[in-house]
Amino acid sequence: MAAPPKLTPGLLAVLSFLAAVGPFATDMYLASFTSIARDLGAQPSSVQLTLTAFLIGMGLGQLLLGPLSDQCGRRPVLVISLAVFAAASIAMVFSPNIAVFVALRAVQGIAGSAGVVVSRAIAVDLSEGAAAIRAISLIAMFVGLGPLVAPPIGGAVLAVGDWRTVLATLAAIATAMFVLAAVFVPESLPREARSGAGLRTALGNFGTMLGNGRFVLLMCVFGLGFGSMMSYISASPFVGQIVLGMPPILYSLAFAAGAAAMILANSINASLAGRVPAQRMMLIGSVLSLAAGVALTALSASGALSPVLFIVCAFTLTGGAGLTMSNASAIALSLSEEARGSGSALLGASQFAVGGLASPLVGAWGEHTALPMALFVLTASALACAGALRYVRLTR
Repeated sequence: MAAPPKLTPGLLAVLSFLAAVGPFATDMYLASFTSIARDLGAQPSSVQLTLTAFLIGMGLGQLLLGPLSDQCGRRPVLVISLAVFAAASIAMVFSPNIAVFVALRAVQGIAGSAGVVVSRAIAVDLSEGAAAIRAISLIAMFVGLGPLVAPPIGGAVLAVGDWRTVLATLAAIATAMFVLAAVFVPESLPREARSGAGLRTALGNFGTMLGNGRFVLLMCVFGLGFGSMMSYISASPFVGQIVLGMPPILYSLAFAAGAAAMILANSINASLAGRVPAQRMMLIGSVLSLAAGVALTALSASGALSPVLFIVCAFTLTGGAGLTMSNASAIALSLSEEARGSGSALLGASQFAVGGLASPLVGAWGEHTALPMALFVLTASALACAGALRYVRLTR
């Protein structure tokens, strides 16, 4: 009988790279938004819709692929989905108009969601307790490298090519994800531990999770934490480059500073796992994000927002969101042992549903003011903070 797989450092690194599908697919082409709008004759809000389509696809895909991985096993769902993701990424390079671009982004999001939902489930399948919190934090830390390296890569490629060249680079990364999953990721869910097949079983697992009040509260905190960050991400190309006048390379480097904060926050979180309660770290993260939302709103409303202050707020916001999301997800997945894929799917669906809603609403006010972005950051972070505080009080 073969020995059960272990969560080795190498496997954790591969899972982290696969889980970074979202940051690479969203952040790498942000600096290209204005050139995409110009070349395809599209409005800025239409270009932002490509981001929304991807995020909604990621949310819906997780609701499908998470339960499917509970029923069919983690590995086949992951490998097949990433093959479709790579194919959609290649096709996207040749988009003739914005409508085709949006459609391919939706397909890309549905298939790419496996990298998030299945990787997270595998990591928790192979660990528990403080080790699971460290694993989720380390995955989040490496995922933070996506926003750190993707915008500079996108900006550098854009400087020597065009937005299609940027998409071709993304297609190469998607292909690498598929190859790594096919070669290195083992099956972590034994046949005897899998749930029954069929739609009824999947819906039953979702019903069980949604009937757990603590899980639902954590799901809301997780989704709102991402929503506060996504409000900033979706509007930042126009706020940074148009409102604040930052050139693409400077904007990309400034955006990477926020990703560095997420890496730092999750590194600290991993080192404190087992010593500081996860719910306390979640509350600290939500308070940091709320502080950033208050500052962004005040600075935007008064006209005092500058590139330096913008970067400081982004650093605080993303660092806080990193702490909030890592701890909320680790605690929530510990409550969903019988259907971890379904629990991971619900977390991801809440994340991308809130993020997908934030993007077009922020863009609907145009690209010449930072105030809508700031207000959405403030609202989402305030609600996340209230939810985190409620959970802490429930678990005392």
